[in-house]
Amino acid sequence: MACLSTSGRVVCGSRRQQTHKLLCQLFGRQSGYSTAVSSSGSTSGSGSQLQWNVNSQQYQLVRRFHGLSFNPGKDYLDLLQNSHSCSHNLKYSQCSKTNLRQHSSVHTQQPAGPVREIQIDPYIILDDELKYFYDDVRDLLQSGTSQPELDTIASYYFDGQGKALRPMVTMLMAKAINYHLNNESHQLVHKQRQVALFSEMVHSASLVHDDVIDQSDFRRGKPSVNALWNHKKVTMAGDYILSIASIMIARLRSDDVTIVLSQILTDLVQGEFMQLGSRETENERFAHYLTKTYRKTASLIANALKATAVIAQADDNVAEVAFQYGRNIGLAFQLVDDMLDFVSSTEQMGKPTAADLKLGLATAPVLFACEKYPELNPMVMRRFTEPGDVERAFELVHKSHGLEQTRFLAKKHCNEAIRLAQELTESPYQKGLQVVADLVINRLK
Repeated sequence: MACLSTSGRVVCGSRRQQTHKLLCQLFGRQSGYSTAVSSSGSTSGSGSQLQWNVNSQQYQLVRRFHGLSFNPGKDYLDLLQNSHSCSHNLKYSQCSKTNLRQHSSVHTQQPAGPVREIQIDPYIILDDELKYFYDDVRDLLQSGTSQPELDTIASYYFDGQGKALRPMVTMLMAKAINYHLNNESHQLVHKQRQVALFSEMVHSASLVHDDVIDQSDFRRGKPSVNALWNHKKVTMAGDYILSIASIMIARLRSDDVTIVLSQILTDLVQGEFMQLGSRETENERFAHYLTKTYRKTASLIANALKATAVIAQADDNVAEVAFQYGRNIGLAFQLVDDMLDFVSSTEQMGKPTAADLKLGLATAPVLFACEKYPELNPMVMRRFTEPGDVERAFELVHKSHGLEQTRFLAKKHCNEAIRLAQELTESPYQKGLQVVADLVINRLK
């Protein structure tokens, strides 16, 4: 059969069912055009919506792909019909295992000129994995306790209003690695999804604990958990989330995965201690900041991605690619977050801005600004505790190039993440990993 590749070319491929499904997800429900595509490749123009039939299961698709200039109803399906007969006649001997991934270009009904690049939406191609993600987390939390209030507090931040960055990136890397290894079994993907669940549960548990430590009143556009319940109950609810997540991972029965994911918890605690007790000198300050940022933010993403590679029995090189990709994305994400604390409104961020300064924290924009305005150094040392410190520091950051330098450093980490993703076999998921870097550097909240 023929299909569109992530570069926009028409290619012959061997993974008929998976490719049909992915393409139908991308091109479903456009311009009122409808059809049914079966696993054998036949199409018909009747019906009220696009369907994909594999093993007698009907997949009702509600997503659409944006940013493509041709008619995805007529043009794509004509293309599918005209080119399917070509690949159907190929003998298996011509498609040995060694060249299954060597797709040859087939220009069928393609106009002359440059090939158009198709932009992948990671959330669309992971729709099956993310659709009921937060429902599954809430079910896990509810099944583990008979205390209704504990369940309510623990589930408070699993309302689907977050960015879901960590589970999305975890599943992108998992499926990119599976494609790279030519191992895409449902059982493997299910285990990797448990790691994605773990990553989001640990992240949310850390938010619960942060709210207690920082005495926050506002998060994700609503009152923080600490503002609604007794701080002792909130602390125990955070511990409960971690315990349920740990039980889930223990059921995978993989010592190697458990060791990798346990490092996340170790780093989180150490990062928080670094933030609470930092009194480093000017020369040590930036290295201290980056180490703390890795432990509090990037370690979770890096080790979750590495765990998906370990589950898939990837070699050490692939596991290291996954880890370093996650590390760079995590550092870039936090650098952008620290920058947005100075430039976004409370409404955009869903939490108070300039919050770090008010907590006495010197983030990258402040540390860069210190180079131009040394008067910031004593403020950093006393954690902006004197009257007017926060306002003056905020002003000096904007007068310096601290925000631009922070964005430049974040961009360097994103570029490195893209380079690492390109070491994996090209697939929609590998392309999605590259798109994530753009999402991180260009986000507004």
